[in-house]
Amino acid sequence: MYDVKSPHAAEFIDHGEVCRTLEYAAANASNLALIDDILAKARQRKGLTHREAAVLLDCTDPEKNREIFELAEQIKKDFYGNRIVMFAPLYLSNYCVNGCIYCPYHRQNTRIPRRKLSQDEIRAEVIALQDMGHKRLAIEAGEHPVMNPLDYILESIDTIYSIKHKNGAIRRVNVNIAATTVENYARLKDAGIGTYILFQETYHARDYGVLHPTGPKHDYAYHTEAHDRAMQGGIDDVGFGVLFGLARYRYELTALLMHAEHMEAVFGVGPHTISVPRIRAADDIDPETFENGISDDQFAKIVACIRIAVPYTGMIVSTRESKACRERVLHLGVSQLSGGSRTSVGGYAEGDEGGTEQFDVCDLRPLDEVVKWLMELGYIPSFCTACYREGRTGDRFMSLCKSGQIQNCCHPNALMTLKEYLEDYAAADTRQVGEELIRRELVNIPNDKVRAIVTERLDLIRSGSRDFRF
Repeated sequence: MYDVKSPHAAEFIDHGEVCRTLEYAAANASNLALIDDILAKARQRKGLTHREAAVLLDCTDPEKNREIFELAEQIKKDFYGNRIVMFAPLYLSNYCVNGCIYCPYHRQNTRIPRRKLSQDEIRAEVIALQDMGHKRLAIEAGEHPVMNPLDYILESIDTIYSIKHKNGAIRRVNVNIAATTVENYARLKDAGIGTYILFQETYHARDYGVLHPTGPKHDYAYHTEAHDRAMQGGIDDVGFGVLFGLARYRYELTALLMHAEHMEAVFGVGPHTISVPRIRAADDIDPETFENGISDDQFAKIVACIRIAVPYTGMIVSTRESKACRERVLHLGVSQLSGGSRTSVGGYAEGDEGGTEQFDVCDLRPLDEVVKWLMELGYIPSFCTACYREGRTGDRFMSLCKSGQIQNCCHPNALMTLKEYLEDYAAADTRQVGEELIRRELVNIPNDKVRAIVTERLDLIRSGSRDFRF
């Protein structure tokens, strides 16, 4: 566990510094000499400060914006290659005591059916996900101390890991649940979770209070300092995110990067992932009532600036976004995608007719169609969880990533887990596309020894063996 004293949220998300940064960025939006200097620094692949990233976000010059997008795409290739990690959310319960005005699970909503999965129902959900081919889940639950206590979450994690169905197994469970204590984070760590994910929603403290009028989540400081407590509890990998559309996107990007800088300064490792969801329609939620929505062009610029500013951090885009939007941002920095997702409680085994969806899904394609689409775009859909299971997490993962060595693990593992998927779950046309992709990728492995090992293991997978990893 980390034995450090973290500053309070108001210190590392300094509202005054955010405002000064926005003023500085606006004043320099057309300062081509400064923008050139920032881009030159970014080409060193060591990241940018929140002020530098804010200037790029505000840049108005078309040619410089083209350079920003091209650099983001190249940095993504340098650190992540053409791999895209696949996952799915699993909703355990929509009971919630908070009053968040952008989420249909808020306690005032009496129209939405409330539901909590039993362990048998979780087994049915996991088997349905395994039958799709998923190996990595992110569990979700509303904040309710009686209906969704930590013991329920821990029991659910044990259940998920215990299920072996045909050739299926969930190899990594990420957890997206409410802010909690250092002691509880230590218990989650002991349960074998992967990444602890908590979305800030908005870093603007005043807006945060308005958007979260009641419930434990109303406490801005407790929520914002949760990642510090998670690290103190021994969790190596934490995930950030804001819900774009709630507050001004320039403010959110600046504060998000300040948060990443804080984690790097205090713990020596920044966020493992950054998610960039946009507000979507839901049971009693109309996105048009929120005045800070962003366009697809603004969204793409945000993704590009995050990728340049934090080149080592994974970026996640979910099925909130359309196929066209997801394809655009894949090139600009996104390294993880969900596929075949359901945002309802019990939605995989039973379908989404229960009315418990957290938000409307825009990309409704089944996982196999998403996998085929990615391969046709030249990407390797990866179901790999080897780093987590081999202990390459936290600062160990980041040191490998920063040195460029992580690809020596991730690329072979991506090919092997894709081969597992093709053998066990893919439709015939998907398998054909995938086999050709693997043949091309094998030729491009520069190390003869690694290529020989991967080739041997691919043959073993074809004959029925599973779960090889570097």
